[in-house]
Amino acid sequence: MRILIYSYNYYPEPIGIAPLMTELAEGLVARGHQVRVVTAMPNYPEREIYEAYRGQLYKTEIRNGVQIQRCFVMTPKKAGLLGRLALEISFITLSFTQALRGWRPDVILNTSPSLPACVPVALLKSWFRCPSVLNLQDILPEAAIQTGMISNPLAIRVFEVLEAWAYRSATHISVIAQGFRENLLSKGVPNSKIASISNWVDVNFITPQPTETSQFRQRHHLQNKFVVLYTGNIAETQGIDNTLQAARCLAQYPDIHLVIVGEGKKLDRLEPLCQQWGLTNVSLLPFVPREDLPDLLAAADVSLIMQKRNVVGFNMPSKTQVLLASGRPIVASVPHQGTAAQAIRDSRGGLVVAPEDPAALAAGILQLYHNPRQAQQLARQGRQYALDNYSFKRALDRYEDLFHDLITESYPVVQRSVKTVLALEMARK
Repeated sequence: MRILIYSYNYYPEPIGIAPLMTELAEGLVARGHQVRVVTAMPNYPEREIYEAYRGQLYKTEIRNGVQIQRCFVMTPKKAGLLGRLALEISFITLSFTQALRGWRPDVILNTSPSLPACVPVALLKSWFRCPSVLNLQDILPEAAIQTGMISNPLAIRVFEVLEAWAYRSATHISVIAQGFRENLLSKGVPNSKIASISNWVDVNFITPQPTETSQFRQRHHLQNKFVVLYTGNIAETQGIDNTLQAARCLAQYPDIHLVIVGEGKKLDRLEPLCQQWGLTNVSLLPFVPREDLPDLLAAADVSLIMQKRNVVGFNMPSKTQVLLASGRPIVASVPHQGTAAQAIRDSRGGLVVAPEDPAALAAGILQLYHNPRQAQQLARQGRQYALDNYSFKRALDRYEDLFHDLITESYPVVQRSVKTVLALEMARK
């Protein structure tokens, strides 16, 4: 099959959707398919185009068999609606031109966010006369509304119309959790149009490793510490300030040390709070290269998932599968009725505590600190759940089958002709 992946995020961006789409594209190539990716110049999470990609309108490169077609995007200096609109408009305008520069795909996979990308994808679907799959990693505009990113009534209405049109224009929709399916069904999307395909983790890359061998631990002098690790995006939806307040509650335990790994500019905003509260049990450290991620995760005695209480219930942090696969117990400070909490409960890989409650977060950490046997059991259960439910091969099989079925439905005459030729060839032999 010839597969076009339309994704705002891609390699070398280290977190979020980028690693997932990179693994998917390269996995499909490894199975003999042709894949090209239309994406933006890398800029996430800093929202600043990486140095090697600056000063270019377009750039095409080949990596591990995948043709990557990049375009310039306007990166906002400050968070806000206008900056986000500038980013989205520049991407959907310039990426469309890139998408036309290449072979005709048999199917298009469009991952959201970005929601406005459904416009060029719909045009490409018509131009190339092929089916399209909308892969929902988040549901907009609800997530943006509930977190306060969008408050203007007109903007909300525009995005709601765009959302409904995106669901109608896609041939099929893939969702990463049951909560997403339920949300779409409530909006009138037919159940037959929805496929549930969980995000995945490469369980051969992310594996449980001995804590004492972690180079990250040694490099940052954490050998004799009980390390509580948060790594990933630092945004309004996470409420990372609560981890610092939990560290204040844990100050009387000198061997418990909180490590926050994230983007430099976001860490700079946390540093004044650490100084104001006199936190000597917190380290703020930059991202490690992707290849060093297993070693970083091995440094943890406990891993954290953080969400604020107003985060929509169907939001599913992409780090969930990775942390489960790492063989470390999780303390998830997330809404109890949300998709993330349900995943932790189903996996039996961690504890769920009330969001935006530093005392509850500290209590969860202390529970595992005082009960190493429970922590080890949660870690084993989480790893096994990741093996059983989040393997990359399983997700790749599902996407491959979905693409094949959609192409077969779109070109039944061609498929019958191919089958006839194959049958005649087999009979001749």
